[in-house]
Amino acid sequence: MKKYLVTGGAGFIGSAVAAKLLNQGNEVVIIDNLSTGYLQNIPDGATFIEGNCEDEHIVNKLNKQTFNAIYHIAGQSSGEISYDNPVLDMQANVQSTLVLLKYAVETGCKTFIYASSMSVYGDAQKLPVCETDTTIPKSFYAVGKLASEHYLRIYQSFGIKTIALRLFNVYGVGQNLKNLRQGMASIYLAQALQTNRILVKGSTDRFRDFVYITDVVNSFLTSAQSNIPSGVYNVCYGDKTHVGQILELISNQLSTMTEISIIDSTPGDQFGIYGDPTLFEKTFGFKNEISFQNGMIKMIAWAKNNI
Repeated sequence: MKKYLVTGGAGFIGSAVAAKLLNQGNEVVIIDNLSTGYLQNIPDGATFIEGNCEDEHIVNKLNKQTFNAIYHIAGQSSGEISYDNPVLDMQANVQSTLVLLKYAVETGCKTFIYASSMSVYGDAQKLPVCETDTTIPKSFYAVGKLASEHYLRIYQSFGIKTIALRLFNVYGVGQNLKNLRQGMASIYLAQALQTNRILVKGSTDRFRDFVYITDVVNSFLTSAQSNIPSGVYNVCYGDKTHVGQILELISNQLSTMTEISIIDSTPGDQFGIYGDPTLFEKTFGFKNEISFQNGMIKMIAWAKNNI
């Protein structure tokens, strides 16, 4: 039996990763401060520690356990929210990474997998973006993610395999529909179901690259395999979906008419981005398979009974 640490294991992505690890017969320890995650998301069989990953007193509760891999998924995950308190954002997204990397060195953990973000690219000069392209972050959140990537690179000299997964727009069954400041597709869907009115912050011509939750989970689990080298990898579908297409799909799947209101964009928002999955596919040996239309139809069917 292998043992894994999953931070953010009460959240959307972290709980799905933890559940898959447990289903494979592994032991899982979770750290989460429950700021956006929920106790009911924590899968049965996991050991749970409540608190912030940047707090060494919380990390010390691990009692020097050695893990086969650390999955650092916890953190403040919204570019918009990062403007509310940049210091708090830095602590959640950068300081936490350093504290956990230090723990990995001290306990002999040789694999560290980090949930980074496509936001590190900023407004890309060419599309689709690949891992060697220039990174010019536009938000405090994105700056923190990029800083953590550099810390991971430096810690490779300590004998740790470090992998940063640059997640594009993750969505799907189980996403937090109560958080209306993070997750483009989930925000629009929640608003449509709750109020029949969608507030769009920015142009409907904006576009994103959506990757379904089960594909993301497979990316995290594959990262821990010995044949995957240290590095930075785009986790994306490799296609662009415009905001207008999202709104149309939601409207078509719901039985009621939805009012659309458009206001100015939020600080640090990227106009349009989608990724090149070539490096990921060659290294990981599989493609992210679920198209946005198919994944969104699944999510809408689930959300109707869970809003």
